[in-house]
Amino acid sequence: MLQNVIIGQYVSTSSILHRLDPRSKLVSVFLLVIIIFLANNWITNTLIILFTIAMVTLSRVPLSFIYKGIRPILWLVLFTFILHLFLTREGAVLFRFGFFTLYEEALRQAVTIAIRLITIILLTSLVTLTTRPIDLTDGLESLFSPLKKVRLPAHELALMMSIALRFIPTFMQETEKIMKAQMARGVDFTSGPIGQRVKALLPLLVPLFISAFNRAEDLALAMESRGYRGGEGRTKYRVLQWQVRDTIAFLFCISFGIVIVLLRFI
Repeated sequence: MLQNVIIGQYVSTSSILHRLDPRSKLVSVFLLVIIIFLANNWITNTLIILFTIAMVTLSRVPLSFIYKGIRPILWLVLFTFILHLFLTREGAVLFRFGFFTLYEEALRQAVTIAIRLITIILLTSLVTLTTRPIDLTDGLESLFSPLKKVRLPAHELALMMSIALRFIPTFMQETEKIMKAQMARGVDFTSGPIGQRVKALLPLLVPLFISAFNRAEDLALAMESRGYRGGEGRTKYRVLQWQVRDTIAFLFCISFGIVIVLLRFI
């Protein structure tokens, strides 16, 4: 299950989202996250769902790949959904059975939170799924460039963020391998009391940290051997170019946000 994490992975296909400038995708997804939190009724939530489905379709990333990636997160969404049903006690009573009482506001909040979680995860994941790591680094560096005026290392910040995103799937795969190796030696991660399961996970941390430090050292040595000295004085083989389609995508997100804000008061 861990190797199916989609955050940080890149899928090479030919789509309009792949051809967008990484800066437009980063700014647009930032706006979309804010827009998602502005949705507060069934009309706005329906538009958010339809928009997310449209973006997933335009990305041309296989649906099976996306489903495998969000499947582990669905348990968190389900847990949050049930938690709201039990803890929120506002609005009219819709259903009563024994000690459980379902309130109208509880159902509304549970559905809203579930939609927000799923759509945010999908839209943010599409950024890495449709953007090469090197382009993502260049886009982040360009967006962070105003920070240079206050002497903050924009290039180094962008590089650290892109490396962190890139190595999420790698560490998930490494965790899966270590778990399988320990299960082959008799370690049980799935049965017993919760305390025993947590105790069984502790031996997982030592080899995982050792592997992470080794990978970090190998990466640092590889960068030094290739003459990496930070962003000062570096030139770029591929220069990012903001095109008309990027402006259209950005204006479309702003227009979509305005529509959501207007529909909040219906």
